Amino acid sequence: MAGSSMNDIKSRIKSVQSTMQITKAMELVATSKLRRAKERSERARPYYEILGEAIDSISSASELTSCDWTAGREVKRTLYIVIAGDRGLAGGYNSNVFRLAASLAGEDDLFLPIGKKALEHYRHRAKSLYSQSCEYAQQLSVGRAFSLADTICRGYKAGEFDRVVLVYTKFVSMISQLPVYEQLLPLEREPSSKSEGDPIYDGDPEEIIDKIIPQYVGGIITAALAEALASESGARRTAMNSANKNAEEMIGTLMLRYNRARQAVITQEITEIVSGAEAL
Repeated sequence: MAGSSMNDIKSRIKSVQSTMQITKAMELVATSKLRRAKERSERARPYYEILGEAIDSISSASELTSCDWTAGREVKRTLYIVIAGDRGLAGGYNSNVFRLAASLAGEDDLFLPIGKKALEHYRHRAKSLYSQSCEYAQQLSVGRAFSLADTICRGYKAGEFDRVVLVYTKFVSMISQLPVYEQLLPLEREPSSKSEGDPIYDGDPEEIIDKIIPQYVGGIITAALAEALASESGARRTAMNSANKNAEEMIGTLMLRYNRARQAVITQEITEIVSGAEAL
């Protein structure tokens, strides 16, 4: 009986050790991806910041009589762009961003999921999906993000929805990732007040801003995607690190149980030998 128990414990120890090797490898991979995602995020940020300043400057021009991108309208339907991960095993990374989006959205709103987990989440709940083309977040290139932004801007201008909100996870630190949301359209930026006079444009300001807005939205989506990927890697690294610690504690507990079972077997054998000797 004790021998059988010892074999069971040894099997469990080997199983936990095998799992621990996998979680350690996943932690190393997540650390490597985190470094690359942080660099990508830092490179993407200046692009849309410069475009934002250009939009502020154009919005302050007296020649610009009206602007569909900044004018408020009655919000009947909102498009929520939700960026989540392609895989699980990242702690509460995916569930946190879904919870935030659910707290913001209404019954008639549209969703544009980016990432396999986001697509599965909203398909399972039979939500109205604006697009299902962004199944894998890690495979969404810069060109594809700008193409997606162009489609969103055309839909907004055509009145398919009245507001566009981006929901993603902002990277704060290696152990902290914060779900946030940001309104993309209509723009909430303040017109520039730095310049005393109107800037000079080569063309109509309305046409210029119509061309800049999709680029600006594409830049924000690209930067948010980089932030989300960094957050996912950070969350997975933290989760795998915690799993490694739990595995080490479990192995220590199992080793203690194994040694106790082994000691019980030795004690029983000694007792049987002594009893046999006394019988002789």
